[in-house]
Amino acid sequence: MIRNAPYWWDAAPPQTLPQATVPAAADVVIVGAGYTGLSAGLTLARAGRKVVIFDRMKPGEGASSRNGGIASGNLRPGHAELTKKFGVARADALALEGKAAREDLAAFITAENIDCDFQLTGRFSGASQQADYERLARDAETLSRTLGIDAFAVPKAEQHHHLGTDFYHGGMVRMDIGGLHPGKLHAGMLARTLAAGAQVHGETAVTGISSEGNGFEVQTTRGVVKAAHVITGTNGYADKSDSWLRRRMVPVRSRIIATAPLSGNLMAELMPKRYMLSETRKLHYYYRPSPDGRRILFGGRDGTISGDPQWPTESLRRAMVDIFPVLDDVEITHSWFGNVAMNRDMIPRIFSRHGVRYAGGYCGSGVVWARWAGQKAALQVLGDAAGQSALDFRAPPAVPLYTGTPYFMPAVFAWLTLQDRLNHPRRGR
Repeated sequence: MIRNAPYWWDAAPPQTLPQATVPAAADVVIVGAGYTGLSAGLTLARAGRKVVIFDRMKPGEGASSRNGGIASGNLRPGHAELTKKFGVARADALALEGKAAREDLAAFITAENIDCDFQLTGRFSGASQQADYERLARDAETLSRTLGIDAFAVPKAEQHHHLGTDFYHGGMVRMDIGGLHPGKLHAGMLARTLAAGAQVHGETAVTGISSEGNGFEVQTTRGVVKAAHVITGTNGYADKSDSWLRRRMVPVRSRIIATAPLSGNLMAELMPKRYMLSETRKLHYYYRPSPDGRRILFGGRDGTISGDPQWPTESLRRAMVDIFPVLDDVEITHSWFGNVAMNRDMIPRIFSRHGVRYAGGYCGSGVVWARWAGQKAALQVLGDAAGQSALDFRAPPAVPLYTGTPYFMPAVFAWLTLQDRLNHPRRGR
């Protein structure tokens, strides 16, 4: 029987917090108690501000405990595309900020002594076509030369030293990316945020935000709070209470399956370096060993917009078997999904509207970007120059004809699947 819940919840399930009285006033109200909201709340509370955080679910029940735990800090557009769209200065700044954000996450985990199985394992990106290998090799050279990142190309002849498959045409390794247990990271952040004095109200939805004098009035299902500042960090879980944001953040389901425990010999054959793993296909699968090295966690876009049908789980299983045929008869123990937030620019963003600060749009790389953006937003509230960020500029444009239900995702999923099958005939055999 497959459990339709995150593998991570076995060790770190979301907590139901004791219900406390909602205060009438605060210095800062934060909407969302995932990585973004807790990072902002921790920063502000330690600076002496009265902070109140609301989440309509249990804290961390969304993407913060449903992701793959790969600490990549990816930017989906390449440097050339970013330069064309935003200019070379911002493109360079975004690349540098990604490096800083990855390093800062590792430093934060160490400084806060959060036991979340963090390991700087490195990441292998598999080339689905020969042309992709050439591009990845150039990317490795650029990363090494411009950012000082330990990155190198892996030709197909050497691939088995890094990954036990013939599926790819070689790939690229970069050693600045690691993995962690996302549920444990969130639990550690929540504990420290509460200890710093912030109030966190789970299962309490924010139903509206309105201007009130020099501040705001935040309406919730359990009362109204007046605040000088508001930060929103709902990302892929924005709801109709903020229709303006909802038109700019498209929730895309990302699903992950977990295998039953595998033998040590098989894991050593398939994942000898214990890398985090990604690839260049249009539909883009990501996968990794579990922190204990006994299972494979395999993820990708779901393609559905409602319910929890069986076919996305089977689709992921088939994709995993395409890469590792030896896993054809392996049991799947867990299957779950969470929402990632895409936007039309496809880069993470900090922005403001009518005085409300927003952080979100992480495009599937929120393990690094969410905590970083939440911290930056908080520093901006404090008037600290350290809050400056390359992510902080105009709001992403609205998606035409979109009001909150991503009706177009099944068609997008089908189109990307077709392209991958045409470009890589082994896919979906």
